[in-house]
Amino acid sequence: MRTGVVFPQTEIGPDVGAVRAYGQGVEALGFAHVLAYDHVVGADPAAHPGWSGPYDLSSSFHEPLVLFGFLAGVTSLELVTGIIILPQRQTVLVAKQAAEVDLLTRGRFRLGVGLGWNAVEYEALGKRFDDRGRRMGEQIELMRRLWTERVVTHAGAHERVTGAGLAPLPLQRPIPIWFGAMSPPAYRRAGRLGDGWFPQVGPGPKLDEARAVVEEAARQAGRDPKALGMEGRVSLAAGGPEKLAEQAQRWRAAGATHLSVNTMGAGLAGADAHLRALEGVARALGLG
Repeated sequence: MRTGVVFPQTEIGPDVGAVRAYGQGVEALGFAHVLAYDHVVGADPAAHPGWSGPYDLSSSFHEPLVLFGFLAGVTSLELVTGIIILPQRQTVLVAKQAAEVDLLTRGRFRLGVGLGWNAVEYEALGKRFDDRGRRMGEQIELMRRLWTERVVTHAGAHERVTGAGLAPLPLQRPIPIWFGAMSPPAYRRAGRLGDGWFPQVGPGPKLDEARAVVEEAARQAGRDPKALGMEGRVSLAAGGPEKLAEQAQRWRAAGATHLSVNTMGAGLAGADAHLRALEGVARALGLG
């Protein structure tokens, strides 16, 4: 089980030196990857009565793919979007940006995608919210063609490309696509289309139920369920390093291929505080 960290988007701040120190610090501690959440804009609760989203206008987010271009130059970590909200973005542009990150990381990149929950963000980016699930499948098909074919012509229900292609192509052909999943439709989508998935439930009966749906969808699509990766997540806010190590072992026993450690929400401020906390986590997990 490969263990990485969740980039502390909302708590690291805007300083480029802190971003560099964090990336180099987690690599030195023995972590294998950095996973970053995605939000382009935040909603102003005053303009949206009854707002109940976990993030708003005051929540700070670095743009993941631009961030990864920087981290690729200062670390050798695998970089993972967990997740990019794909249907609110232009498909061909995401394919281009992902191909560039894959080149800059020398093939150490996974593109995690999902539908998202924030209609305000979709509106701001000029994309429809109500058909996002229907559009995602075609987006995945088109991106994989763009990553593996020199010239692409595609005329679908939502996407159109006529005799065009990316140059340079990525090293991974195609780039692995992982799905964020927290509902039966998302589980089926992950099994049918994904190279791996990010469950939003922990080890136990709910994870077993979700995995059964993922694996059955893979079989129905003629795919090998055992070839799909699964990345769990553990949070420092739920307990100290020892508790976190116990949770990590539960994920290992559940068959997770990857694990990410989230230090956000644990009362830490700035890159140095997150790195100090991760030192204890690394020791508890036997990294380094």
